[in-house]
Amino acid sequence: MKLLRYGPSGEERPGLLDGEGRIRDLSAIVADISGKTLSRSGIEALRRLDPAALPLVADPVRLGACVAGVGNFIAVGLNYADHARESGLPIPDEPVLFNKAPSSISGPNDPIIVPPGSSKLDWEVEIAIIIGEAAYGITEADAPGVIAGYCICHDVSERAFQNERGGQWTKGKSSPSFGPLGPYLVTPDEIANAQDLALWLDVNGVRMQAGSTATMIFGLHFLVSYVSRFMRLEPGDVITTGTPPGVGMGQKPPRYLQPGDSVELGIAGLGSQRQRVQAHG
Repeated sequence: MKLLRYGPSGEERPGLLDGEGRIRDLSAIVADISGKTLSRSGIEALRRLDPAALPLVADPVRLGACVAGVGNFIAVGLNYADHARESGLPIPDEPVLFNKAPSSISGPNDPIIVPPGSSKLDWEVEIAIIIGEAAYGITEADAPGVIAGYCICHDVSERAFQNERGGQWTKGKSSPSFGPLGPYLVTPDEIANAQDLALWLDVNGVRMQAGSTATMIFGLHFLVSYVSRFMRLEPGDVITTGTPPGVGMGQKPPRYLQPGDSVELGIAGLGSQRQRVQAHG
């Protein structure tokens, strides 16, 4: 099942994608794609619906982030060995965790806004985990039971803020528009193996990133268990799990996004995103 949110920013409505790739409205069934909608029982109730009986949404329509009400937006750094090397950093012994502000979340095709003072705006395609059940201190074996689904996350990053302004990486990861999610949340039953999916990202039509979730240092289920050792995960929380090599910071010389640039990214089975970089104000 592919769940999504559509409509103007701040007025999104819940929907699902039917077997023919058309959007069906879920507003009469659930208030939003968030919270208890994403629980095991909530997902099962949606699965029992006949999509053909739901109202058809006319195209074209803006897509919002595929999950609402995100409390914790957790990111994993340096989770691909080759990306760690291109960043000039050692391969971590344990997952590197940092926060992205939930206010950074945007729709999959919304513009990337260059924040004031930015000089090193970078791209990162990632697979994100969306939590469906509360989890604290769970085992890796229990992790599949708390995952509602997966989606694409563009972990947009401002490297000068991240690496040259002191403190934690959160500074370079949290500006508005730095967390496009979607186009949809894909439930695990639709993915044969989430640990073997191709990821890619193009800038102005040129392939910059090409990788696979198979080369992660720390796997998806392990990451859910690991994060739950340090905080209580709640339904609707998002864990974005790191990027393969090919980011702008790793180019020789480094190459960063500028207003007018176009970024397109995707993951096998999870769809694609497309954003235009836009100057602030």
